Amino acid sequence: MRLESILHRSAFTDCYALDHETVVLNLRTGKDVEAVSVIHEDPYSSGLSIDSPWKGIPVKMNREKELARAYIWSVRLKPEFKREQYYFEISGGGEKIYMMEDDFYTKEQLKTPGRMKQYFKFPWLNSADICQPPAWAADTIWYQIMPDRFCRGDESPKSVQLKDWNDRNNMSHSDFYGGDLRGIISRLEYLKELGISGIYLTPVFESGSNHKYNTFDYKKIDPDFGSGEDMRELLRKAHSLGIRVMLDAVFNHCGVEFPAWKDVLEKGEDSRYFDWFFVNGELKAGDYSKTKDGRYYSFAFEAYMPKLNTNNPEVMDYFTEICRYWVEEWGIDGIRFDVGNEISHAFIKKLHRELKAVNKEIFLLGEIWHDSVQWLQGDEYDSVMNYPFLESMNEFWVEDELEKGGKMDSTGFMYGMNRCYCLYPEQVNQVLFNFLDTHDIERAYSRCQNIDILLQQLVILMSMPGSPCLYYGTEIAMSGTEGVYNRKTMPWDEIESRRYNQIIGEVRKIIALRNTYPHMKSSQIQWKHEAENRRLIHYVKYLEGSSFGIEVYLNGEAGKVPVESRGNVIYSGNYDKGYLQANGILINKVTL
Repeated sequence: MRLESILHRSAFTDCYALDHETVVLNLRTGKDVEAVSVIHEDPYSSGLSIDSPWKGIPVKMNREKELARAYIWSVRLKPEFKREQYYFEISGGGEKIYMMEDDFYTKEQLKTPGRMKQYFKFPWLNSADICQPPAWAADTIWYQIMPDRFCRGDESPKSVQLKDWNDRNNMSHSDFYGGDLRGIISRLEYLKELGISGIYLTPVFESGSNHKYNTFDYKKIDPDFGSGEDMRELLRKAHSLGIRVMLDAVFNHCGVEFPAWKDVLEKGEDSRYFDWFFVNGELKAGDYSKTKDGRYYSFAFEAYMPKLNTNNPEVMDYFTEICRYWVEEWGIDGIRFDVGNEISHAFIKKLHRELKAVNKEIFLLGEIWHDSVQWLQGDEYDSVMNYPFLESMNEFWVEDELEKGGKMDSTGFMYGMNRCYCLYPEQVNQVLFNFLDTHDIERAYSRCQNIDILLQQLVILMSMPGSPCLYYGTEIAMSGTEGVYNRKTMPWDEIESRRYNQIIGEVRKIIALRNTYPHMKSSQIQWKHEAENRRLIHYVKYLEGSSFGIEVYLNGEAGKVPVESRGNVIYSGNYDKGYLQANGILINKVTL
């Protein structure tokens, strides 16, 4: 066996508390490993005497997931006395080895008299250390809205010159269209009918831009969006419809009109706010060029977004009170933290502690594009935006060639999906923020250029663990390349003229499957592969205690493929008489 490919640490995702009585152990091995058992028991089960050596109880581990070059083995243990001591027995190729914390051993080496054995340990199942995201997030289907571009509800004059709502050509970063909170309120029934149960708003606070990611006042709704009372009404109406609301918090940086930054510009080192930022050189008002010269740190070198020092206790206190205000004043349900990986861990821990004390069900989401396990230990974010999920989707449906070997097959897709769910504890997987597109990336339809493929991707989105999110307009296959054109205005006139009824109807049906069958969000999945149809995605979703499963077929082949319709068909697209056409979908309810 290739011992160098075997990995386990008694920390992070390898060993963690799932709940108040369950410990999860995961072991990563190469594909030459055939079986794994864990030998476990309370570390004091044999007492403290050296004359009564600890032995442990063997339990077989399940081969939970397959990756491109590895297996993930897993087991759930319920330690009677809330602690575990353990090591692994690993079999493959006719040999058997034993993995301790310090090294690998043969059976003979384990028996060597006087050898000090370095067992793995789960010291104690402390309830305060358990990662416990709010359960409701796993049941929520989100809808992301950029207020300026979604719907104009208040026709009174704005403080800025507005572009015609239907003029979606020659767009610039400085264009304003006049969408507002009252417009969102007016469309809540539309979202409810679509099957949405949560809305995520990009920043709504006073700012000089259309996107509001350069905030001036964190307590004041931008007047062009409305008022604090409009926000209260939005929350009241949304909650009455069973729709939760999440706001966007921009605490990594601020706008140049933020009072603390203006004071620093005026007074320099004499400002009481000087240490709220990272200032390294001379400053002068109105100098808004790039900051690659290092005079101060900013987001993405953009001078109009100076970076906040979230290591500073005063900054921590200030923005913690801001969040408390949002929760107590308006009753928001979640907060998404922009550039969440650049905010200090100390600040996020403080936010988590104090906000959960106000509302233990508040959902804290970090915008992080990479492996985020260090922020997901139960005392910082509840979840992160699942960009690896999107990458796997893109590789299967969009990439024309993978290393000149042709398009990815269904096995490769499985590897990509499994990787997404190997990164974090199971309870985090249930609330991972999954999506097809956002305001930061090219729209899903523009990437695939095919409505049938878009619907296939939507099926994946709605049938995998996590908290799925639609970007406004995805339900009508809105197009838009990365940049300004992925932020076009919602064409309400065309929607109300019934132009998009067909695709909206299909999207509603797919979302309804998620809302109807708990299997769709389950982590229990069996992937199936057909040698003759390498790009036919085929899997079955299970649910513990259920007598049936949900079987999904998605045809990525260039032509039609024969597909058996077992059980009851609960959704289909491009399926007829036992054949699934290219880009077709078949979903069956099957008896187990």
